[in-house]
Amino acid sequence: MKLSARLGTPQWLALAWLLVVAAIGWHQWQFWQAPLLDTDVFALLPQDEKAPVAQRAMRQLGEQGERRVVVMLGAPDWRGAQDAAARFDASLAAAQAGLRRAGDGGVAAQSLDFYRPWRDALLTDGQRAELRSADTSTLAAQALERLHSLNTGQPTAWLADPLGLWTAWWSQRAGLTAARPRDGLLWVADPDGRRDWAVLLYETEGSAFRLDGERRWGDALDAAGRAAAEAGPVTLLRAGVPLHAEAGAAQGSREMNTIGWGSLAAVIALVWWAFRALRPVALIAVSLLVGCAAALSVTVWVFGQVHLLTLVFGASLVGVAEDFGIHYFTSRLASPKTERWPLMKHLLPGLALALLTSVLGYLMLAVVPFPGLRQMAVFSSVGLVAAFLTAVCWFPALDPGTLRGSRMAGTVAANLARWPALKGRRLWVLLVIFTMLCAWGVSRLQANDDLRQLQSSPPELVKDQVEVSRLLQIPSPAQFFVVRGATPEAVLQREEALKDKLQSDSAKADTPALSAVSDWVPSTARQADNRRLTSQTEQAVLGKVSQALGEDLQRPAFNPAPLELQAWLASPASAATRAQWLGPIDGGYASAVLIRGLANRAQAEALHALGEQIEGVHWVDRAGDMSGLLGRFRVTMGWLLLVGHVVVWSAMALRYGRSAWRAWLPTALASLGCLAALGWLGEPFQLFNLLALMLLLGMGVDYGIFLLEHQGEDQGHAWLAVLLGALSTGLSFGLLALSATPALHAFGLTLLTGLALVCLLAPLFRLHQPHPRQA
Repeated sequence: MKLSARLGTPQWLALAWLLVVAAIGWHQWQFWQAPLLDTDVFALLPQDEKAPVAQRAMRQLGEQGERRVVVMLGAPDWRGAQDAAARFDASLAAAQAGLRRAGDGGVAAQSLDFYRPWRDALLTDGQRAELRSADTSTLAAQALERLHSLNTGQPTAWLADPLGLWTAWWSQRAGLTAARPRDGLLWVADPDGRRDWAVLLYETEGSAFRLDGERRWGDALDAAGRAAAEAGPVTLLRAGVPLHAEAGAAQGSREMNTIGWGSLAAVIALVWWAFRALRPVALIAVSLLVGCAAALSVTVWVFGQVHLLTLVFGASLVGVAEDFGIHYFTSRLASPKTERWPLMKHLLPGLALALLTSVLGYLMLAVVPFPGLRQMAVFSSVGLVAAFLTAVCWFPALDPGTLRGSRMAGTVAANLARWPALKGRRLWVLLVIFTMLCAWGVSRLQANDDLRQLQSSPPELVKDQVEVSRLLQIPSPAQFFVVRGATPEAVLQREEALKDKLQSDSAKADTPALSAVSDWVPSTARQADNRRLTSQTEQAVLGKVSQALGEDLQRPAFNPAPLELQAWLASPASAATRAQWLGPIDGGYASAVLIRGLANRAQAEALHALGEQIEGVHWVDRAGDMSGLLGRFRVTMGWLLLVGHVVVWSAMALRYGRSAWRAWLPTALASLGCLAALGWLGEPFQLFNLLALMLLLGMGVDYGIFLLEHQGEDQGHAWLAVLLGALSTGLSFGLLALSATPALHAFGLTLLTGLALVCLLAPLFRLHQPHPRQA
């Protein structure tokens, strides 16, 4: 007899789903060998198709420092800073935490050798102005004075640079950072003179994206800081992308464990409390694990990697996906004599409608072009579908025997009859009072679209990063100019025009400075003009010096060809600035000009206005732009939420007719109550509150659907399923409200409040008629 004849439809479904789950398990084993995780905040945000150059700049500037960690040790004097640095470095080396000292590797000497042939083409703006107006006799006297001095530490011989032009050019290049070499370390003087700072540079080994909850680098730096403090009073500052990534990974691990395992424990406890049997606990746990595994596999397959916040958000899926299993087992209590597969077929329309509304709620998150939200939507939707299929395909086959249930479960089911059902005048009075209270709370809402809501780095690490940037005068990676041109030469010339414009408009001492590629590779036109100035002036000076010395001094020959950008990019001299050259894009070329010393919004607005005066120059403020974008999408999602309510009501009306409002109204009122509660609590109103309300729409109507699907004695057990599902979902999202990431906190708090209100309101609108279409 053939296998197809021996197996019925339920068995084929169970076997087919087993093969799918086996494939998911194989992928999970491969994935966790080297998980592809992302913690970049900007990766969550929409990709602005109108600004691909700005996106490339952000990516390249971020990659430049993705492995660099900066440590600063401050002491009352330089000797104390040296001692602290020595102890710190020794402790860190002994810890073997994967942080190695990063030296310049002879880059300074290599850079001198690289630039030497083009010494005559390199001038500062001040030197250009001086050479145009200087008196030759005065310059000759200065050259003679330099000749007779000790001339130690000069980058080239006197005859190759009689006026010391190259020394001043290199001094200006060194001024691009506040750190100076001193006694084998980098030294920075505190602006207020109270501390000397020793600067230590490290590079990371290995990945920061470890989900073991450990802060290997952070803990090693803390221990090294305690060792450094043994030398005397010392202030420790740490900064670097790896530290933020590691802190985010550690926090994500803690939150996933808290939310995921906490939710699973809550679900197991509730299921055991209701059914007092291991079989429902085991099967529901299996459905949750399969759902989460399938969600992760599909997300990685679609997006290539998964964001850490997606995993934290997805951990709350545990509190949602159990509804299908709980509803099945409560129906088993209500109909103990019904066969398993016929019971599942009877439940399937209601479960499928509940799945549809929940998935619609999640997929509405994907309407806006947020990569992070789309990941979360795909993760959660796939997880729900997988949990649903696990329940439908496996539960009837793996659920033999009887199910007695607990006395408490029977009590809860029977108590629905005592729950008031509102109709007529009482219903209208309740609606009016509830609406008035909500209107007062909604009027107190304050919108907040700050991008920092997505930031989960510890406050002390953010504070250290800001202080290190201030002391070292590190340019901001989030606010800069993008300069575009048809050719590399056009880009360099526009950079020079931008710098000239800023210098001519600078009237204050605190005016920010610009850091550009043209600081290191002047345009060909600027190089030619520099050559002309140095040749004329130096030859005239050498002529006068020759007369004074009675010797025939000849200026050495320099490379007549201009310094090419490509040669610079290929040399070690470009290591610190190479990321600012963005290269060919959209039929042209582009570069990023960074800003040092940007301290307030007024300066940023002045720079914005300055950039608009020069062709091909565009001001980029990614944080400000993204905050504005969050605000615009908040408004858009508000309208989509209203559309979503209409769509869900329409879907339910196809099955329940005029009674569809009974399943929809509790969620609508709960959404209004959530907004009022946010206003009463003084919580900021943001995009993620609306996204939570969108998800509440998908989940909240499930409770109304379950109560409409069952009448008579069955309705009591449907109420038991609703209560168990609401408690487990509320617990999971309640734990999400504990997240240190403001966006996830807002999401969890909104859903927790909304689900509680839906659970309270849904029984008030239940139907008493024997058939749902007769109301």
